[in-house]
Amino acid sequence: MKSAAGATVDLIVLAGGRGSRLGGALKPAVEVAGRTLLSRVLDARPVARHAVVVGPPAARPAAGERVSDALIWALEDPPFGGPVAGIAAGLTALAANADWVLVLACDLPWGADAARLLVAAASALETVGEQTVGDQTEGVHLTDDTGHAQWLAGIYRGPALRAAVARLGNGVNGASMRELLAGLHLMGLLDESEAGADVDTWEDVESSTARLAGAPTILSDPRSDPQ
Repeated sequence: MKSAAGATVDLIVLAGGRGSRLGGALKPAVEVAGRTLLSRVLDARPVARHAVVVGPPAARPAAGERVSDALIWALEDPPFGGPVAGIAAGLTALAANADWVLVLACDLPWGADAARLLVAAASALETVGEQTVGDQTEGVHLTDDTGHAQWLAGIYRGPALRAAVARLGNGVNGASMRELLAGLHLMGLLDESEAGADVDTWEDVESSTARLAGAPTILSDPRSDPQ
């Protein structure tokens, strides 16, 4: 797909990891409000030209049979090498370079909403010819109201992301996102709608399910309930 400014966008979904905080559960297959986490993130596919899922073969059923067949699948070598190794594997699996690469973790129930926000932000940069204003912005990521950067809900210029991976060379396994993105000119996008809320624990599964179902939030301390 091309953004409003005519730039190409590819999608990498990171579906590896050990799910240690979920008792070793296969995170892509964990269900939130009746759907797997992976299937929810893959609702973002329409914003992208190509979509790569980096994860084990066991994750494929979680995408849904029809969707799975339309995806590119990859796996970092060795497995469980972390998100940077996953991004490297995803870039290798993409046959053609894209102007922008959308990177989403598989544990984002509102990943499709995040994708639309990020692609719109990237499109705006292209539209205004942002590179003529100063240093070119090489990526946009969501940021919560505490200032925490959600790098796995981000969109990055393809050439810049590939160069960052190449710079790490054989050091991609176990590398942090901070190491990968060091030196890139990034822009934080305030996540007012909490589209970047992720699922790390069973408590997160419950709260996300309730939110998707429109259930009222239960306060942990009843004394804080203003009545």
